Amino acid sequence: MQTYTTFRYIDHTEVEVLNDVKNTAMTSFAIDDALTTAVSERTSPPILRLWLHPATVVLGIPDTRLPYIHDGVKWLKQNGYHVIVRNSGGLAVALDRGVLNMSLILPNIKKLSIEDGYNKMFHFIKRMLQDLTTNIKAYEIAGSYCPGDYDLSVEGVKFAGISQRRIRDATAIQIYLDVNGRSKERATLVRDFYKVSKKGEKTSFTYPTVNPDVLSSLQEILKQPITVTHVKQKAQKTLASLCKHIVHQPYLTTQEMKTFYKRYEQMIKRNRKLSLLNTSHR
Repeated sequence: MQTYTTFRYIDHTEVEVLNDVKNTAMTSFAIDDALTTAVSERTSPPILRLWLHPATVVLGIPDTRLPYIHDGVKWLKQNGYHVIVRNSGGLAVALDRGVLNMSLILPNIKKLSIEDGYNKMFHFIKRMLQDLTTNIKAYEIAGSYCPGDYDLSVEGVKFAGISQRRIRDATAIQIYLDVNGRSKERATLVRDFYKVSKKGEKTSFTYPTVNPDVLSSLQEILKQPITVTHVKQKAQKTLASLCKHIVHQPYLTTQEMKTFYKRYEQMIKRNRKLSLLNTSHR
């Protein structure tokens, strides 16, 4: 991070950046694709983008191969959750207004391995939260949803997970941070989604058996009041400590908008093909 003198800071947690497209998680992943393309083409400096969405379950591609996936999606919708399939790695994650998503978008991936990308986000989060805890670890938490080598935890309880998407010569390192709210309910929801979607059948892919006790929010883990607003402030302050200049540019350029619409249509087609998208998003 110290090698980048200028960063573009984008807070999309409140700002409506698009007038003709609903602000859903699908929108956010397409925006990240557009911004990653811009960083790759060097028309934008590296980016830190913040975003969140209410009551959404974001599925990974492997989730779509569950034997009763359509029953699972129907069940999630009946429980008031919007459902999408993302274009980056990982498995099902539950989002709401207590879960802050951050995207760290960096160029020159020829010199940045996948592991380097994960480590940059890991160290950014450690630095961002260092006044709250110095005990953040990165390793797979068994029994968590969307498990991976870069699950972030405190004393064995996961509060964040990282995925990564590479486009041309840039990468978007994406993290969900469980800040506060109904973490156990979210974990139980994902656990039951897998039960409904598998119905006990054996599968070639190993899906997680979710244990809600190994997932929690920062507020619950650290036993102190923490809000999304506080974490956003910490993110901006940490970014300022790692670069010389911050450009506040939340709105997409004309070229970024063109790329966005292309990527957004691709996501709609992917979700429609899987019969997961049954309403218009325009």
